[in-house]
Amino acid sequence: MNKPTLVAQATLAFFAVASHAWAASGSAALTGTVTDTTGRPIANATVNLQNASGASINRSRTEATGHFTIGDVAPGTYAVVVTAAGFASGASIATAQSDTPVTVSVQLQKSDTLDVQVNAKRLDQARNGLLPETGSSVYRFTQADINTLPAGENTPLNQVLLQAPGVANDSFGQLHVRGDHANLQYRINGIIIPEPISGFGQALDTRIIDQVNLLTGALPAQYGYRTAGVVDIRTKSGDAGNGGSLDVFGGSHQTIKTSADVFGSQGPFSYYLAGSLGMNNLGIENPTAGANAIHDHTRQGDAFGYLSYLINPLTRVSVLFGTTSNQFEIPNTPGLPTNFTLNGNSTFDSSQLNETQSELNNFAAIALQGTNGGALDYQIALFTRYTRTRFNPDPVGDLLFNGVASEDFHSNSANGVQADTTWRLNDRHTVRAGLMFQQEHAVFNNSVDVFAVDENGNQTSDVPFGVQDNSSKTGYLYSLYAQDEWKVTDRLTLNYGLRYDRMDEYTTASQLSPRIGLVYTLTTTTTVHAGYARYFTPPAFELVSGSTISKFNGTTNQSPSSQNDPVQPERSHYFDIGVTQKLGPAVTVGLDAYYKKSTNLLDEGQFGSALIFTPFNYQYGRTYGIELTANYKQDNVSAYLNLAYSRAQGKQISSAQFNFDPDELAFINSHWVFLDHDQRVTASFGGAYDLGRTTFTFDGLVGSGLRSGFANTDRLPVYAQVNLGVIQHFNQPLIGKFDARVLVINAFNRVYELRDGSGIGVGAPQYGPHFAVYAGVTKYF
Repeated sequence: MNKPTLVAQATLAFFAVASHAWAASGSAALTGTVTDTTGRPIANATVNLQNASGASINRSRTEATGHFTIGDVAPGTYAVVVTAAGFASGASIATAQSDTPVTVSVQLQKSDTLDVQVNAKRLDQARNGLLPETGSSVYRFTQADINTLPAGENTPLNQVLLQAPGVANDSFGQLHVRGDHANLQYRINGIIIPEPISGFGQALDTRIIDQVNLLTGALPAQYGYRTAGVVDIRTKSGDAGNGGSLDVFGGSHQTIKTSADVFGSQGPFSYYLAGSLGMNNLGIENPTAGANAIHDHTRQGDAFGYLSYLINPLTRVSVLFGTTSNQFEIPNTPGLPTNFTLNGNSTFDSSQLNETQSELNNFAAIALQGTNGGALDYQIALFTRYTRTRFNPDPVGDLLFNGVASEDFHSNSANGVQADTTWRLNDRHTVRAGLMFQQEHAVFNNSVDVFAVDENGNQTSDVPFGVQDNSSKTGYLYSLYAQDEWKVTDRLTLNYGLRYDRMDEYTTASQLSPRIGLVYTLTTTTTVHAGYARYFTPPAFELVSGSTISKFNGTTNQSPSSQNDPVQPERSHYFDIGVTQKLGPAVTVGLDAYYKKSTNLLDEGQFGSALIFTPFNYQYGRTYGIELTANYKQDNVSAYLNLAYSRAQGKQISSAQFNFDPDELAFINSHWVFLDHDQRVTASFGGAYDLGRTTFTFDGLVGSGLRSGFANTDRLPVYAQVNLGVIQHFNQPLIGKFDARVLVINAFNRVYELRDGSGIGVGAPQYGPHFAVYAGVTKYF
């Protein structure tokens, strides 16, 4: 007997006695319709009317319209069980009363669709099993968590990740995890997506996420190169059925954004497609304390697709692709004095500067993934990425203020292959191994207008001249890893392995890195994890330029010094230990501590006129901290709190020294200094309360301030921001399901400064957002 019939009969058993108590002697007619999940009628389906004991008392068949009729039904409660060729059976409960017609509707799912869903879920589990987490710290965001944020899926990805512990906020959408500058690896459905050139916009849209995990700490051997954190994104798909949504969002700063997604399946083929277009007048943080920035318009658009085809129940091929195109005006600060003279003129209104930057990021991957249903899982992927950034100066204004007007074009293309396998030797040992190869080609075309200067840096001519500074480079990354996840006991799991990495880029280097992590279930409510990892982190190839600094000797773009040692990969030892404790069914708390000792610690700064970052090394580095997390979830109430303490320091600049003022360089060479992104205390918090169809939600950030001043010897004041939101869920006749939301950003309007323009590798000041109001409507199909 199938499951729908069992459920129907169990329900009948409950209603049987009550139905006979009021039943009259007259009979009734039972009518109904049978459709598939898309609403199409199913013809020639068998309709079986069963009583409380499961006995069939009448039958019928559906017409071409899906309609059926069964007459002379005695008063009582019955099961209407429907079967049709090519469909899974379905059932409905019908209660007949004397001389009163009864109408039911039954929806059937195609049996092959059910098989596709089961097979897709099996392959999803196999793919996720390729990515171990033993010994590392993991913070998870589900699609429901994201939807509950005040801005929902319109929350930029960086702001979602800011709700995780140990993630510090910075200007230009930057994130710093556990005291590292960027150094984040992004994976989509297990495939590494090479990083784009750093810019102002986000390369990935939050809308595509079904679940995202942020892995930090001592990572297993699976993960390399970018190791401060792994952003593991599992996208939405069309495996579960057909549907979509349309979203309109807008408000303060002339913000308007329209987004849509659609998903579905047809036999073994499934798809998910999403895209958005938007614009506003606060694309980059305001360099002044005012509510509205000057010259800060932005246009942003993105698209994403995920296609999957089941070759057989144990094998599928998938394709994912995405594109992001952003254009930004660079905001202005009024009232600035000019520093140079151009063709006899030395006046210019700084509020009228017209600098812009455009960014493009395209990526795609094709993967073959499979399992034998037991011992072996694998995924082999080919990936590609092209990214470019163009900075357009104000030719007159930049020369008058900076003495340099540089049109900078940077592009980078990356192509590679990634293979990951899992082999379950037995109940105790799971062996994983894999490889990755990546080729990159970077192009730097810089057209720089400058003035001539004397040996003291004084302008000797007010007529500018151009210097063309072009370069290109091809680089390679190689990696291999192998590891064993060993269930030592039912309580203790140990993951140990080795990873080999090699880079052939501006420098050639390699490293063999041991990794070990363990998870120990101390009690049913207490779990301890610990780990050690040796890390090898190459500099961001797309940011390392082959520029010739001597070209600018005797000009307003001359470097403070001629020393330019090549940027080296960072090598570090990383230790992590933590404990998670459940305090009853509703509360979970966690405590985690880490320490990293580095050689050639990597950092990045903005040293040129373009807002593009440049890597450099500290010869020595040390980073350590502690994190506290707490989560509460019970019935219609949820809340979280994350609190982190961190220290990140470096000593002795060992590469790209020409970017630094001699006094600052000498001080750093003899003193431990704080990194510019060091923030002593970082906190994030939030919660939601469901009242009927209404959700009240909030989130917030608190920071003790990033570093500033000469050699980062000072820091900015403490800041805080709280966002509030109300979401109303509707399900109206004819219209169907839709959500409406209103949110307030920086509800208490605490004006704060993220950067003041001082510090190592820091350009202009940037302020956090002022009080702003937005609203959105999302229609589900």
